[in-house]
Amino acid sequence: MKNLKFKTNIKCAACVAKVTPYLNEAVGEDNWKVDVESSEKTLTVVDGDEVEVKQALEKAGYRAEDSESI
Repeated sequence: MKNLKFKTNIKCAACVAKVTPYLNEAVGEDNWKVDVESSEKTLTVVDGDEVEVKQALEKAGYRAEDSESI
């Protein structure tokens, strides 16, 4: 299992609430989290597909930079 990390433009709890249904559909509930406290607003996805994550964020009106596998 590999985790993916993305730099995003998700800024606050309201933004997280907006992307929640899209990310839950794409990668499953409890398989992702956003660190809105970090300067890079990092989205971490457990065992997800990079393309699906980016598409889900775009549908919600947000974007993600290239991922980093960990």
